[in-house]
Amino acid sequence: MTCLLVSRASGLKGLIAAAALGAAFLTVGTSSPVSAGSNVPGTTCPLFPKDGFWRAKVKKLKVHKRSARWMANMSPDRDLHPDFGPSYGAIPVPYGIPITVVDSSHAKVTVAFDYDSESDNVGYPLGNDTLVEGGQWDTGDRHTLVVDRDTCRLYETWATHKSGSDWSAGSGATWLLKSNKLRKNGWTSADAAGLPILPGLLRYDEVAAGRIKHAIRFTTNVTDRSYVWPARHQAGSVNDKSYPPMGARFRLKKGFKINKNLRPDTKAILRAMKTYGLVLADNGSPWYFQGTSDSRWPSDLLDELKAVPASAFEAVNTKPMMVKKGSMQVRRKKKRKK
Repeated sequence: MTCLLVSRASGLKGLIAAAALGAAFLTVGTSSPVSAGSNVPGTTCPLFPKDGFWRAKVKKLKVHKRSARWMANMSPDRDLHPDFGPSYGAIPVPYGIPITVVDSSHAKVTVAFDYDSESDNVGYPLGNDTLVEGGQWDTGDRHTLVVDRDTCRLYETWATHKSGSDWSAGSGATWLLKSNKLRKNGWTSADAAGLPILPGLLRYDEVAAGRIKHAIRFTTNVTDRSYVWPARHQAGSVNDKSYPPMGARFRLKKGFKINKNLRPDTKAILRAMKTYGLVLADNGSPWYFQGTSDSRWPSDLLDELKAVPASAFEAVNTKPMMVKKGSMQVRRKKKRKK
């Protein structure tokens, strides 16, 4: 079995090994380079199709009719908060969500789910080599994102625990990375929105290269008990349309000036927020947006991002992009006749 672990290895032993390497990408049994692009690092698997929701540009979409009301109930006095970076407190690994890449020879396990009726009950390629959000600890969201690089299948869980040989999690979901097919309507995932987490994470490689070509996952604290395409599930606490639903998409306003004195990587992220925007994917602290767990995230980048006001964003109407409800595929613009 060969296994590529994207981010730092979990547990004390892995932490020491990753620190010795001085990098966030630990490769076992492969010499494949890790580079920025539209594929899952260390694989030839796409981060979902090019014509899918996550990779669709939204800078020309109309402002949603409820944008002002949603924004008023989303802590507009806050600033952005990058939900990734150096280790904090008792957590022994970089702050963020790690990615584990395996091949098809990896053993699969049965996982007992709290939300069993909304989970994909298949074998999950989990093991002692699986990176868990926050390290191998028993607190926090404990997301796992595992990609089989041979089949290009993504497996995601949250509240993941291992006791002896038994595995349990809040829920589990799988996707074929080459497909736009959505989960069953009403089904959750490792996110409250029922969407995949992986395509919405900022990765160090793409940020450093200045090539971010997808929307970014983010959270807010109070949401309506509803969801909009392509979300499949909600976990709201109010029945009030003046609060945002799961799946709502926001962008940095066109008029927001990106200071030329900012770091190149900061400017790259802000340009992506204008072009591809943010996707409301889960409940959590307002205006927290997510990235991978990586030892290389620079503190200066995070500090500059924390100075961006939430009030600089607006919601957009993505309904015209939808081709059909059960797919993430977006409608292509018709070419004008000459």
